[in-house]
Amino acid sequence: MKNRIVYTILCIFCFTISLMAKQEKYIKHTVVKGETINIIAQKYKVTPYDIYKLNPDSQNGIQLDSVLLIPPSQAETAAYVAPATTSNTVQNTNPTTHLVQPKETLYSLSKQYNITIDDLKAANGNLLDNGLKIGMNLKIPASTGQTAVTPTPTVTKEVVKEVPKVVAPKTNVAASGTTYHIIEPKETKYGISKKYGMTIAELERLNPAIANDFPIGLKLVVSGNTPSTEVVKPVAETTKPSVETSTTSTSSTKKYLEEYVVKPKETPASIANDYGITEQELISLNPELKKGIKLGMILRVPKGQRKEPVKKEQGNLMKSINTNARKQLALLFPFNISKIESDTVNSTQARLKKDKFLNLTLDFYSGALMAIDSAKVLGMNVDIKILDSQETKNTSNVAALVQQNNLQTMDAIIGPFYQANVEKLAELVESTKTPVISPLSKDVGKKYSNLYQSMPSQELLRTSIFNFMKAKGGNIIAVVDNKKGSVKQYIQDMQKDVRIVGLSEKGTLVADSLKVHLQKDKLNYVVLASESTWMILSTTSAMLAAQKDYQMQLVILEQNETLDFEEISLNRLTKLKLLYPSLSRPNESDEANQFDAKYKKLNKILPNQYAIRGFDVTFDTLMRLSQDKTFEETVQSSPTEQIENKFDYVPNPTYGYSNNGIYILNYDTDLTIKEAQ
Repeated sequence: MKNRIVYTILCIFCFTISLMAKQEKYIKHTVVKGETINIIAQKYKVTPYDIYKLNPDSQNGIQLDSVLLIPPSQAETAAYVAPATTSNTVQNTNPTTHLVQPKETLYSLSKQYNITIDDLKAANGNLLDNGLKIGMNLKIPASTGQTAVTPTPTVTKEVVKEVPKVVAPKTNVAASGTTYHIIEPKETKYGISKKYGMTIAELERLNPAIANDFPIGLKLVVSGNTPSTEVVKPVAETTKPSVETSTTSTSSTKKYLEEYVVKPKETPASIANDYGITEQELISLNPELKKGIKLGMILRVPKGQRKEPVKKEQGNLMKSINTNARKQLALLFPFNISKIESDTVNSTQARLKKDKFLNLTLDFYSGALMAIDSAKVLGMNVDIKILDSQETKNTSNVAALVQQNNLQTMDAIIGPFYQANVEKLAELVESTKTPVISPLSKDVGKKYSNLYQSMPSQELLRTSIFNFMKAKGGNIIAVVDNKKGSVKQYIQDMQKDVRIVGLSEKGTLVADSLKVHLQKDKLNYVVLASESTWMILSTTSAMLAAQKDYQMQLVILEQNETLDFEEISLNRLTKLKLLYPSLSRPNESDEANQFDAKYKKLNKILPNQYAIRGFDVTFDTLMRLSQDKTFEETVQSSPTEQIENKFDYVPNPTYGYSNNGIYILNYDTDLTIKEAQ
């Protein structure tokens, strides 16, 4: 059996936004025969979500004669009520909060509430430091009584004004309220959407023409309504009346939000991805998600933004290889040959002994060579170009390689290894939509439409193990020692339904403190976050003692070398069926054994994880290139599984693709590691 190596979360990032609504009084409603939540919501002029928020149990259905709390109608607490007279002074009728909707800006909000942008920023502290985002719950300061536009027709001239590039994004603004942006060289959808505080999905919805193309010089609509023609021509003297009318927060909510019922196996991340928003934006719209997601839960989501899921068929690429079309693949590996040649102190053999990064590179390369050989045997028609990326964490020669080797004409590129360098390459060849596959980086940085992160992110690893336990209906308990403050903070912020076991004054576990949290009718998952041998032994001993009365399973979230120490026996871990998320799986199939044998014959040693990774990433890419479809089309329709790694690419909420291929593994009683069922 291979060494016990667990790939899990090494760092934790969490960001939460609290969403609260002002509700000072409630109405009690007794359910009568034939009533539904929708009927009751319509009766009181509120949304079903408002009722569910005050009455969580009603998500499972309502009973005759049951009593529900109904919030006051949003129409009763409208953001702004147009005055009956033409007085120029606006009374102080602002609400305390406002839920940000798509297309809203600081400017539009300041006009809606008759306040200044500076007042709005001051009232919300650091919340607006990174710009306005959908789902933010803003504090609205009291109106200062400044002069407001009266609700009488006003005449405006329709003009087109260009803002200098050095001051703001290149923008055209029409008096109709529509703002334009002209695409400049090297600009991307991601960059433009961030400039204007919108999502990629919103940008594409306003500009359908950029769904499959992004030409320089195209005029984009970045706010307001989509015009009937692509270019709005300035009109010198034409005038038209426009009337400013107030809108309530109720009409805004109904226009931009709708309800969504959670289905089996769905996660906040998957739902957010389906609607083209981030997981944090989804949580800000639905604060109850901080306590976990449940089947049948009703969520608020952006209206009309859901993307239809693409049906994927596992492992069908081998059956549809096209050997006729000739493709080109480049591999950029950090051999750093110039450094080896200039090293007059150490021989190549001596350098190999102490240079871990070079050894990793050569292991990955050896696996890639085996993938190329396998492709030849299958008749795949691909030209391979292997280049030295000469990279460190912060430097590389990718710019020169692109220019010297016309890499923008490649059908795909694997590498470089470091995140910053692979992002630089993706940016340089984005205009030709050349797929760039990041082979090893788990970092999350800038996203490009042509960037494919083949390593599942650490945040996804963390989410996957908690989603697995919740899907099993388990009782989740956490034992976190005092040195794991970041883990404790993450659980408190993002997994609020998980109970943390209290420790003694000396920071040790008391068995009774664990036992009080156990439940007899459920499987008790005990998440252990500690590198202390004593803490691990005391926790596992308490769990083993409780096994006679309770169902117990041990779970870890971080790579933990302490578990490999002799003091902690393998037998102890298998009895507790140690559970963990992993980027790879153990594979004892005939195919895997044949690979091991062939690799050993060529290299006089069995393949390590990096050699297998090199094979899996390269062979998966070669398979996708050898199809009648484009690389991106194969990603959208066909997940694959190679020797030890799974490739199930999904679109990021903003841009590009990430691999969701994660395994949930556990130690079995027969002393093997298996996929958890």
